[in-house]
Amino acid sequence: MIKKTCIILGISAVYFVNAQDISTLRNTVDAYSNSSLNGSARYNAMAGSMGALGGEVSVLNSNPAGIGVNIASEMSGTLSITKSNNSSSFNGSSIDYKVNNTDLGNVGGVVAFRVAGNSPWKFVNIGVNYSNQSIEDYTETPGNANINFNAIGANNIPTTLSYAGHAYNRYGNLSKMSMAVGANYDNRIYVGGGLNFHTLVVDQYDSAAFQSSSDNNTAEYHKQYTPFSESSNGFSATVGIIGKINPQFRVGAALETPTWWTIERAFDEYENPTDGTYSENRTLSTPLKATLSAAFVPSKNLAVNIDYTIGLTKPQYKVRGDAETELNSFFNDHSRSMSEIKAGAEYRIDAFRLRAGYAYANSPFNSVDLNSFSDAGTSGNNSFDKLLVGNRTTFGAGLGYDFKSFYLDAAYQSISSDYQNPFLAGSAANNAGYFSDKYVVESNSSIVSNVKNKKDNFFLTLGWKF
Repeated sequence: MIKKTCIILGISAVYFVNAQDISTLRNTVDAYSNSSLNGSARYNAMAGSMGALGGEVSVLNSNPAGIGVNIASEMSGTLSITKSNNSSSFNGSSIDYKVNNTDLGNVGGVVAFRVAGNSPWKFVNIGVNYSNQSIEDYTETPGNANINFNAIGANNIPTTLSYAGHAYNRYGNLSKMSMAVGANYDNRIYVGGGLNFHTLVVDQYDSAAFQSSSDNNTAEYHKQYTPFSESSNGFSATVGIIGKINPQFRVGAALETPTWWTIERAFDEYENPTDGTYSENRTLSTPLKATLSAAFVPSKNLAVNIDYTIGLTKPQYKVRGDAETELNSFFNDHSRSMSEIKAGAEYRIDAFRLRAGYAYANSPFNSVDLNSFSDAGTSGNNSFDKLLVGNRTTFGAGLGYDFKSFYLDAAYQSISSDYQNPFLAGSAANNAGYFSDKYVVESNSSIVSNVKNKKDNFFLTLGWKF
């Protein structure tokens, strides 16, 4: 088992983030700790804000007590069409790249069992929900001829390498299977608990292009230990409760344990002493999460819900070497509680349903100091407050029609975020440079681009009540 080191180095008050594991840091919070999994069209139209309302199998993503609200059995399937655009800007230029995906985004069902007799327990329900989404992401940053590096190639021939561009490229899928039991006590209190089984498959690339002064040719260079692939399985559990204060007001609370991930990795290593592919295992626990909810239901035609979710702990890798120690140090020093507030509403006009939602999630990182290049090619210490993952804003809207036994729902989501994208830093002495078949590029400074991400997501759900 080979362990990668020198990922994050502390230098006085200035922290140098080695691009070798920038993608690992980002994937830890953006994929493994992801709390924005899709659900049904109804759930997505309300921006996932249903924690105190329930009555929808997708609410297993936030509060399993919600399935205790169901008084009829149902099952549904959701088609998701996602369109993501990254615009990376540096040195007065930008590159846009779009990624489109169509998936079976959500399948779920609730079986409602009415309790016979005069028991205050009215229903005991079983719910199963499967959510799936692509995590494909491509960010390409323009070059800058002002940033140059000296290199020695074969036969000790010196050359100057001019930075000509960079790309992070990620393929993969994230899924979650939830199974839960929910119960209705006297139509006033709803309780639930569930188990969640997570799966993540990811292929990650980190490459840069440099133009050589010796022959004016531009070649592609790969970051040490990339590309890498990860095949991971995780487990978590959730408990929740919803209570009616009066017929109009409800409150809810839920707690989800950390997701305990087992990660199998394979990665490319260069000049060790020859190029080769190696493997290792990692264990990760993501933050413990709590959700508080409140709902206002003034009539059978209108329902409004607000959810607030906060991470109570930080990501933690099981230490098996220096790599995990340094990753944990970075999260301990620079991460903060991930939190999200969501608001959603539904209005009914006979069989028609109109829905809207809004969500805001904060960046999981505090401000980080990096030694980085300017457009002029000089380097110095700079502070970045939206490193790797920025604040995320979601707007949702949707409509539906109830055909009694069947229902059809449609939804649209607009999700936007801005973040700062570091790369390039690393030295061959620390096994962290960029390698080609001729040269190795080493840099004590990062290049940091500004990335604007915009997602336009469409969902269509067909459901059956029985």
